[in-house]
This record gives sequence, C-alpha cells and structure tokens, in this order.
Amino acid sequence: MWMSLHSSGVALPAAPGDMVMTIRGSKNMNKSLFWIYVVLSIVGLVTAWIFNGLAVMNNQDYMNAWFGTAADWVLSADFTVVAIAVVVFMITEARRLKMKRVWLYILLSGVTAMAFTFPLFMAMRERQLAKISSTQIAV
Repeated sequence: MWMSLHSSGVALPAAPGDMVMTIRGSKNMNKSLFWIYVVLSIVGLVTAWIFNGLAVMNNQDYMNAWFGTAADWVLSADFTVVAIAVVVFMITEARRLKMKRVWLYILLSGVTAMAFTFPLFMAMRERQLAKISSTQIAV
C-alpha cells in the first residue's frame, strides 16, 4: 500500500487515483519545531560545557557524584535507561527515514552531552521529514 507522508507526520492514502490531502500550516510547524530543536541543542551544548568545565576546574569526582548516594543511583539509572531508549529511537528512526550518519550523534553524545545531540538529531529528523513530505513512500 502506498502512503504519502506529510510534514505533519500523518500518512494519507496515495494510491493511484486517490486524492492526497495536504494539511495547511504544517510546513510552518516543521520550521518551528526545527528551530526549537536547534535552540535546545545549543542550550544543551552550552550547559554541558559550562557545568563540565566547572566540575573539571573544581576537580570533582564524577563517579562519586553519579553514584555516591541512593538518590544519585536512582537519577543515574533513570538517565541511563532514557539514554538507551533515545539511542534505540535514533537508530530505528534514522533507518526508517533513511537518515545518514546516525552513529555520529551517538558518538558525540559520549564526548558532549545527550542534551546536545538528541535535540540536534530531532532537528535533522524534522528536516528529513520535510524533505520527504512530498514524495511517495511504501508503508
């Protein structure tokens, strides 16, 4: 079955002879989401630089900070599970949308911050969705 994926992310019937509907304003929403993700990515990178820089200058023990108390363990485990889910999402979504170099976002997460790379991935995902919004894809 052939479907048309519009910028809203909604798949509409697009078999030969079917009427394909477009959703008004959806391209503007994609641009807005793109820029929201870009801004969040920049904020994520800047905050990572600032707070990691402060931790290094103060010679803080990362392992003790992450796993020092039971509350730290809860937050660390929570962030770890979310990070794994994000990586799985990025890989599967990149394959689905035929996005290239998803491994780069994952690699950069280890040396910068997931708060930088995930919003950046989402911005590039919006760009890819906009790129394929007018093409036919098999679902």
